[in-house]
Amino acid sequence: MRALHLIDSITEITAAMGRAVIVSGSHGGRSAALFALAVRPAPRAIFFNDAGIGKEAAGIVALQALEQAGIAAAAYGHDTARIGDALDGFQCGVVTALNAEAGAAGLVAGQTVAEAVSLLRTETADGKACTSR
Repeated sequence: MRALHLIDSITEITAAMGRAVIVSGSHGGRSAALFALAVRPAPRAIFFNDAGIGKEAAGIVALQALEQAGIAAAAYGHDTARIGDALDGFQCGVVTALNAEAGAAGLVAGQTVAEAVSLLRTETADGKACTSR
């Protein structure tokens, strides 16, 4: 099973979180993507608060940048979980946006972050969810 890390700020990301699933309390803006992209090995997936999406989708722009790097990324609603509180995002967040990598892993808008994390943590090496556990 993949590791799960809950970090209130994406600035707390470390190389020890590579290949893991991360729920961040941070917004999914451009600066958040830069912190995530600096980690090697790359995380399997990262969740962000959508921060209300914002002008020109500034609150979720990290999803595109991470997709280009092959990292699954999703955002959960600012009205479903507190910004800056990863545990609340994990327990209460509802997915509002995702990149193609996340979609290919079976994530969909409207599912809870906890459900999405569960899918990602039980994937096999080929990216398919395990069903015989």
